[in-house]
Parts: sequence; C-alpha cells; structure tokens
Amino acid sequence: MESIEKDFLATLSQYNAMIHKLCRLYRDGLEDREDLFQEIVFQLWKSYPKFKGESKLSTWMYRIALNTALASFRKKTMPINYSNQLPDFAEEHPNDEVALRQERLFAVLKLLDDSEKALISLYFEELSYQQIAEITGINENYVGVKLNRIKAKIKTLMK
Repeated sequence: MESIEKDFLATLSQYNAMIHKLCRLYRDGLEDREDLFQEIVFQLWKSYPKFKGESKLSTWMYRIALNTALASFRKKTMPINYSNQLPDFAEEHPNDEVALRQERLFAVLKLLDDSEKALISLYFEELSYQQIAEITGINENYVGVKLNRIKAKIKTLMK
C-alpha cells in the first residue's frame, strides 16, 4: 500500500467517530447514514492529495465532512412537519435512561437548521471557538453568540 493511502487511512481512523456523529445528525436511517459516511470518505480521499497544511488537518477534515453532509442533506431534504410531537423513545428503550436521553437529543438536534447543526456538532467535538470559526468561516465572537442561542433553543425543545 502506498504511503498516501496509509496516511489517509490513519487519518480517517483518527476522525472516524466525528464523521459517524455527523452522519447520525444529518440522516435518520442506518442505510442513509452509511451512504453519507461513504460519500464523506470519498470526498476526503479525493481531496486528500490537495491538502497543503495551510490549516490544521482536523479543520480541513471537518470542513469537507460538513460541506458534504450539508450538500447531501439538501439533496435529500423532504418537508418536515414540526407540529408533530417528538417521538417517544421510552417505549424503544424502557430500561436505558442514557439511550433515552441520547435519542431524544438527536431528535431535537434534527429540528435545528443546517447552520445550527454544523455549529453544535463542532461544539460537541469539543473544538474551540477559534477552531469552529476557522471551519465555518464566521467570526469567533459570533460563534459564541450563535452557540449560546442554539443551546437555549435545544434546552427549550428538550422540555
């Protein structure tokens, strides 16, 4: 195996969990998540030789993964009826409080708009405001303002 392939696979392994989280955020079904994962990996592989190191590798990967997820999401978007109640996950996981909270959170996150999903997913990856600003191209101070608004929105939706 060539060196570039080894490097790419090692890098992919390092950021695998981040890519799967994004896929879960932008896709409901397992098959759709797997398709999106493959599309992100393809886009990363296609762009990998062009990475010049002008930004951190993680920043570059997040940007490609988010752009791919957003572009793919727009292609598959169907009208959503926000007036429906959020699903009752207690029936699916009667004895698993952690699974219940996690599923409820993902259900609420799916109600956010594209830019909110992108910001909160980067926040959940524990990136600094500066790193989030680099990835999204918005001002670092505005990242903080937007994240505070998103957190308040999530808190309201979780009730």
